[in-house]
Amino acid sequence: MLYLLILDLIDSYSFLNVFKYLTVRTGLAVFTSLLVVFLIGNPFINFFSMRQILDPIREDGPDQHIIKKIGTPTMGGVLILIGLFAGILLWGDLKNIYILFLIYIVGSYGLLGAFDDYKKVKYKNSSGISFKFKLISQILIALIGVLFLTYFSENQDIKNLYFPFFKNLIINLGWFFIPFAIFIIVGSSNAVNLTDGLDGLATVPVILVAGCFAFISYVTGNIVFSEYLQIPYIKDVGEVSVFLGAIIGSCLGFLWFNAPPAKIFMGDTGSLSLGGSLGAVGIITKHEIVLAITGGLFVLEAVSVIVQVISFKMTGKRIFKMAPIHHHYEKKGWPESTVVIRFWIVAIILAMIGLATLKFR
Repeated sequence: MLYLLILDLIDSYSFLNVFKYLTVRTGLAVFTSLLVVFLIGNPFINFFSMRQILDPIREDGPDQHIIKKIGTPTMGGVLILIGLFAGILLWGDLKNIYILFLIYIVGSYGLLGAFDDYKKVKYKNSSGISFKFKLISQILIALIGVLFLTYFSENQDIKNLYFPFFKNLIINLGWFFIPFAIFIIVGSSNAVNLTDGLDGLATVPVILVAGCFAFISYVTGNIVFSEYLQIPYIKDVGEVSVFLGAIIGSCLGFLWFNAPPAKIFMGDTGSLSLGGSLGAVGIITKHEIVLAITGGLFVLEAVSVIVQVISFKMTGKRIFKMAPIHHHYEKKGWPESTVVIRFWIVAIILAMIGLATLKFR
């Protein structure tokens, strides 16, 4: 909103031209979101503690979780979303179709996650809403968003699938693009949700992926850089970097309170909305496969659960001591901080590999 107001004043005050630069507004979005989360973090945590909005710990989880994490407030995703919306509403172009799509995805998935967290808190168990209801809701939300994007986007190549390392390998998905895009959004949302099981474990990889795609969206929306890197040019998609800047800022602010030992958990409110928005960004920028690389840690966590379930149903045996895989290493005796830091290292390596795909084509 502030950015649109500034645009109206540029003709009268030429110094305001600086706000036309995406890099400036992305930086301001980072700073604004970070500052907002910092300022409201402690009052927010104290309020949730007094209201007994606490995270129900899984009874089948690692023993130390019951001892260390009981009584910790949840629904910290509300804190993240407040910071995110502050950054994007102030510095984003709210007439941009991609920004509107991302606001819809992050807001809708945030509401779904909040409902799930509410059920967990109210009934004091870790089950929340049923898996079937959650999945159907995720699919319907994504379907509406993808149809909106497909209809209003000016990108004629929106249905194309591009492959890193192979600049001439392009597949037009046709109408299969719709279920494919839904799968990316829903899968990304649930993958981040599964990763969010230890203090700070999901937050840092989200920041890394958002940082990578802030750069990717910027160069994809710049005709000179996109031609040089031989990646598809998509008009107006550079604005997505401002949205991702807001994610980075709000997650950095949240990490201050979520770092071990966490004073608050993001809950499904945060993990579903952040994961869904990253999936949506991958679709918008036409870097869905690069998203799977940079967010490889999330993929690993999700695959570990899928493999565990399939193995147990088919053979009655578990491959891992516990799934998702971060709990497997806890069961093996790794301290929580060791698991978190080593998984962060993996996420950093994957982020660098993902960025490298831009050049090796």
